Amino acid sequence: MKSILFRFYSNLLNHKYRNPFSLNSRLFSSEISVLIEPVVKSNYQRTHTCGELNSSHVGQNVTLCGWLEFQRLDRFAVLRDGYGSTQVIVPENRNEIINELKRTPLESVVTVSGVVEKRPESQIKKNMSTGEIEVMANDFSIINAVKKKLPFSIRNYSKASENLRIKHRYLDLRYPVMQKNLRERSKLLLKMRNYLINHENFVEVETPTLFKKTPGGAREYIVPTKFPGEFYSLVQSPQQLKQLLMVGGIDKYFQIARCYRDEGARPDRQPEFTQLDLEMSFCSTENIMELIEKMLFYSWPEQLQIPFARLSFTDAMKLYGTDQPDLSFKCPIFEVSELENHKEDSTTIHGVKIPQAAEFFGDEVKKELSKMIKDSSVQVAILNYKKKSFKTNEKTLFNFNISPEKFSRNHGIESGDIVFIARGEEKKTLQLLGKCRVSYLRWLRSEGITGPWESSDKGTFLWIINFPLFETAEDGSLSSVHHPFTAPHPDDLSLLSTNPLMVHGLHYDLVLDGYEVGGGSVRIHNPDLQKNILSMLNISRDSLEHLICALESGAPPHGGIALENFQIHNLVLSQELFSTLVAVKNC
Repeated sequence: MKSILFRFYSNLLNHKYRNPFSLNSRLFSSEISVLIEPVVKSNYQRTHTCGELNSSHVGQNVTLCGWLEFQRLDRFAVLRDGYGSTQVIVPENRNEIINELKRTPLESVVTVSGVVEKRPESQIKKNMSTGEIEVMANDFSIINAVKKKLPFSIRNYSKASENLRIKHRYLDLRYPVMQKNLRERSKLLLKMRNYLINHENFVEVETPTLFKKTPGGAREYIVPTKFPGEFYSLVQSPQQLKQLLMVGGIDKYFQIARCYRDEGARPDRQPEFTQLDLEMSFCSTENIMELIEKMLFYSWPEQLQIPFARLSFTDAMKLYGTDQPDLSFKCPIFEVSELENHKEDSTTIHGVKIPQAAEFFGDEVKKELSKMIKDSSVQVAILNYKKKSFKTNEKTLFNFNISPEKFSRNHGIESGDIVFIARGEEKKTLQLLGKCRVSYLRWLRSEGITGPWESSDKGTFLWIINFPLFETAEDGSLSSVHHPFTAPHPDDLSLLSTNPLMVHGLHYDLVLDGYEVGGGSVRIHNPDLQKNILSMLNISRDSLEHLICALESGAPPHGGIALENFQIHNLVLSQELFSTLVAVKNC
């Protein structure tokens, strides 16, 4: 065995195998299979997993290991592991097993040996992978008994609070959905790696986690050193490092990168998270978007339609009040222009209609939306339309000067609809309506309520394009919409000095059902342009001297993207997978 290992590593060091992971490589020869086959085949103390047995195994002697999930009448038990559950029956005459089972606490680790039997036709459970069979036990042993009462039971119908489950994450991971999501995430990343390396000739490169603090972006974690006054910074992303790789001639790079941001947790991102990070030279925005579409088409567990739909930043804001629109719902925002006696001012009035949803608008959701509206400077009226008239506060209607009949006729409002109307500065008005729209519609979905607001576009990827390069910060200065390394659109270069807020960036986001799952851009490769952008943003060049020096050393045009939210835990996959793919990082 030692000689095999020695030859294996010696050949790698001598570059005997150019691609050690190629399917045609000698690394998959019989001499290497000696190293891995016994581990795979031994299966430790079990012959099968708890999700593996079916009618083809009837009559076989098997040994299962897992957690005791249920126990009934001291003769019926269910064993669970990461692959599924299997029912076990103890023969009536095996009192020693019955007594052992009786004293075994739930969630103890046990092993059962027995014979696979076919279930009676009336007892087959079609919703279980092992629902056709059961195991008649002839041996039962406790491997590790639970010593005390657990903080919560592993039951889907009675889940503990999220805080308690996170505190005892090792127990939470026993839930079948968590097991499924972790395994699906692993398969997804494997397929992504395979596509990028074997189909697109990318190189996987690990970049440093400890780096220097740089301006812009999110707040970074500071790591002290043994030298007084000297610190590292944990990278918030490998952005600058991968640009340096492009300068070094690694023209197609990727990695599954760990990122750190010292900011509050969000449902789709934690302070520490993982992203699929990639960069390529001599590319355009079209090249990168096409690459991502093909990679996801190859690796996604469900069939995708490519190319993905596209929506401009401007249209996304006008129709949905956000650059992360949830197209799994209909109900776009509309402009309200038919107002009586409306004074000329700088405000705009917009609305959003949720058809046939008025009857569900109760106190719970009303309280949530009221808080959202109260925190805004925008005026809002919530109109419940019944019998050709609005049921709402008369003063609110008077303030808006709306003729209910004309308004409902113009916008196709019918009895049973609910309408949100908002007046204020255009950007804030659209953003608030966008939040009201998605908040109410997601609440309806969480309650299992469906209606004409549901869209057939659920689970559909969407590109958001044509972003502005700059926006105005609270203090009136310019700030980057993406980051200071994003290249301006070539057609807008002349506007940099005259009207920078009109400059578009070569920036693109990938959105799925209201969540940003990726974002990237074509980068600035010209050192003079990069210096100019930094100057416009009031960012000191000294802090980025290493990057500017690299750009001055012959940098190729390059761009990239990071898919960072394959973890979100409040979607349903089809969205179940996407769910934990975006929250699995929280484990």
